[in-house]
Amino acid sequence: MHSRRTAVVKPQSGLQSDINVTPLVDVVLVLLIIFMVVTPLMRAELQLQLPMKGEIDSPPSEALHPGLVRLTAEGTLLLGGEPVSEADYVPRLRAFLEARPRGQRELFFQPDARAPYARLIRALDGAKEAGAEAVGVSVDPP
Repeated sequence: MHSRRTAVVKPQSGLQSDINVTPLVDVVLVLLIIFMVVTPLMRAELQLQLPMKGEIDSPPSEALHPGLVRLTAEGTLLLGGEPVSEADYVPRLRAFLEARPRGQRELFFQPDARAPYARLIRALDGAKEAGAEAVGVSVDPP
């Protein structure tokens, strides 16, 4: 007689203790490729040509910059070299700016380093209220 063998498959009991690293390797390789492609694109450069110390002339005067507003350390505003009260500031700026053609109504502020910050912000807000199209602030000492 011929004996038959039967194969018995036992269900696997317990946890598998091996870590499947194939998905981890796939993810790492994809990230490596992404970083290799993106890294050269992140090197954006901005070309600047700063003046040398010897090239700087005298500080800007009111004659060269008629729209120059200075703020002293005490918080006093100087428009055209003359002190301006806070109540008279916006009307005088409005008259000055309306005398200039559209597109050239800009103001340049030169605050002292010790000037009150809140006073500078009020002066900038007043300039916008008076109709200034552009406002610049110098951070260099006069």
